[in-house]
Amino acid sequence: MAVSLDQIKELREMTGVSMMGCKKALEETNGDLQKAVEYLRKKGESKAAERSVRSTSQGVVASYIHGNARLGVLLQLGCETDFVAKTDDFKSLAYDIAMHVAAMNPLNISPDEVSHELLEKEREIWTEQLKNEGKNDKMIDNILVGKEKKFREENALLKQEFVKNPEMSIEQVLMDAQTRMGENIKIVRFSRFSL
Repeated sequence: MAVSLDQIKELREMTGVSMMGCKKALEETNGDLQKAVEYLRKKGESKAAERSVRSTSQGVVASYIHGNARLGVLLQLGCETDFVAKTDDFKSLAYDIAMHVAAMNPLNISPDEVSHELLEKEREIWTEQLKNEGKNDKMIDNILVGKEKKFREENALLKQEFVKNPEMSIEQVLMDAQTRMGENIKIVRFSRFSL
């Protein structure tokens, strides 16, 4: 199917993908704009995996101070080049993620970073609760596996639902940004301060 230049431009404005990439996506989806966006996102996620091994030695440190000045966040967001780091889109992304950290108070960046000591404390509490509910040891062991997985994900920044768009996780927000900007983008670290 032949696609018009207007369709290609519209898709490019929506996604930030190259003109040729937009043309191919529209051709693959018979000119359906929404399906083309999905096509590019799926394609972008596989490219994001390839990018994830590339160095992120550039970036910005973003800050978010809540209106009452009693809560603040510093966040380091890394990328590959200073060209991307200087763009408004990248700075806005860093600010939005810092705001998310202020709102959701994650403990770590990824689920595997949750400390062993914290998990042991939580397991003790969950075990006691489950025993009080009359669960047997085999059931408790199975339930603890699920509780631990849920706890890790709820407290990991990458797995949390983005406060500005709950239909996406922070991990998906980063993948979309990688597709738009064409670089590996990574949350390096963050600190949250509150009174």
